[in-house]
Amino acid sequence: MAEHHDGFSMWNSTVNEWNSVQRGPKLNLLQIFRDAIRGKGLKLLVAMHHAYNFNGYYDHAPTQPTASLRKLFGQLGTTAENQLWYDKLKEVIDLAQPDIPWEDFDLSQVDEAQRLNFLSYYYNQALGWGREVVATYKDGYDSLGEVFDYERGGPGDIANPYWLTDDSISSSSWCYTVGIGYYSTQQMLHALIDRISKNGNMLLNIAPMADGTIPQGQKDVLLGIGDHLHRFGESLYATRAWTVYGEGPTKMGGGSFTTPVAGTNTDFRFTRSKDSTVLYATVLGWPGSSTTISTLASGRIDLRSLTSVQLLNPTAGTYTSLPTPTQASDGLHITLPSSSAPFSALAYVLKFTFSGQIPVLQPGGTGVVTAYSDVSYAGTAAGLVLGGYTAGQLQSAGLAARTISSVRVPAGYQLIGYSGDNFTGTAWTFSADNSDLRSTGNNDAITSLKVIFNPATYFRISNVTDGLALDSGGNVASGSNLKQWTWDGSPNLQWQAVDLGNGYYKLVNRTNGMVADGWGSTSNGAPAQQAPWNGGNNQQWQITNRGNGLYSIANRTTGLVLDGGGQVASGSVTKQWGWNGSANLQWSFIAQ
Repeated sequence: MAEHHDGFSMWNSTVNEWNSVQRGPKLNLLQIFRDAIRGKGLKLLVAMHHAYNFNGYYDHAPTQPTASLRKLFGQLGTTAENQLWYDKLKEVIDLAQPDIPWEDFDLSQVDEAQRLNFLSYYYNQALGWGREVVATYKDGYDSLGEVFDYERGGPGDIANPYWLTDDSISSSSWCYTVGIGYYSTQQMLHALIDRISKNGNMLLNIAPMADGTIPQGQKDVLLGIGDHLHRFGESLYATRAWTVYGEGPTKMGGGSFTTPVAGTNTDFRFTRSKDSTVLYATVLGWPGSSTTISTLASGRIDLRSLTSVQLLNPTAGTYTSLPTPTQASDGLHITLPSSSAPFSALAYVLKFTFSGQIPVLQPGGTGVVTAYSDVSYAGTAAGLVLGGYTAGQLQSAGLAARTISSVRVPAGYQLIGYSGDNFTGTAWTFSADNSDLRSTGNNDAITSLKVIFNPATYFRISNVTDGLALDSGGNVASGSNLKQWTWDGSPNLQWQAVDLGNGYYKLVNRTNGMVADGWGSTSNGAPAQQAPWNGGNNQQWQITNRGNGLYSIANRTTGLVLDGGGQVASGSVTKQWGWNGSANLQWSFIAQ
């Protein structure tokens, strides 16, 4: 933690006299932690929360009498505060050379030029260090330059590209307090396994006491997680998300601020080896003498190339071979060694080894575009949600560049394939299934691709909480509020999502031709409005997959997302709110 919202820097800053060396405790804490962490050969993450310092944290404070105090209280004025935001980050980069600079919310309130200056400086410095690094964000950027971070949560389904969550070992606090409570080891471990299965990872915050002592309750959780990783780490370390994350009754994630929950002995989470020849199925409790994995049913996957099924033993690198499983229409039936657990663990891992690549899992209603390495929807498959995929990201999804030979594209989506990496070169657009790309002259030619909404399709955009559809209100005046209405098929409730080629969309109403407009408001609860298209940032929206076919819709100018407002009546105004993972802020797109 190099600086929190209070504006007090934990290093000997030359741009901020309110720091731990000049004021107290007269220690360069960032440097001390840097040296200790590097001395252990560990990666260094530096957390910066200072964007909120001048965007709301001290709103209650009166204007301060001196320039120094105005600096501390975030009262220098927009231009100076934006410069100070950048200057602090530059000092941190130069002093600590962090592997991950982690930033808290309200980056969308920082001037875009300064945000880009930071990224440019950091990544160029890292080239000189000769290290691979990555920055994170909660708002104000996109996934082309940084990794998205969910606070205390994660998506409900596989999300691309790779993502991160920051969570705390405590259910009540980020720091030590008397009587602090903790999540159980089972909750934290199962949450970690779930997040990795969905293409993410977890930062885990611990809360030492003032003298640096880690309380025993926290040690117990950490040692429990470490024990599982030591014994069964091959199913998590250096793995990749598979085509689906898992199955079972326990749903986890769905946004930020979702509580870690423990799974059951009928919950499975999948990962795969990087070379895609091994599939791991982690069951979150001992299932007894047998279990069935419905995802591996005969109608969904051909298992003729399966060579072995093993149970990972409690000693790392050792296994118990299991009898040949039986595949049926309801799943893969697996016989286990005993009705009671053969050893104590918080989760158990089944290892499926194949003679070649893991066979293609046929779609089971996931509603995403699927790309295949062979014609006729065969070979290695990758399920791709809305977004862009460079050659490296396709490789992470299991498909090497220039190997795509067939695609499935559901109604309302488009796949745009590019001959070059990073969406360059010749482009080919697919708006429907294509079983043989040889017929269209682009077999084994796609290096990078985008999955977008089909701009010719009209959608019903419905809120998750209230079920109401986004409503223009008809032929109304420019500046009219967007509302929500019970779905009745009216063109007032139908919208085109038109990709602008820059990571943003415009939402065009079928009745009046106007577009959704954030109107520049930065206040939670402000209404979303509509106006004729003018190309402004207020009218551009970032649509982000949140899993389970749900999306958030964030305004480019403000970073606020469309908000249903909860269980409201038909005709209620559609609002805007800072993203917090609530179902009120999530929407489905249903092609009409």
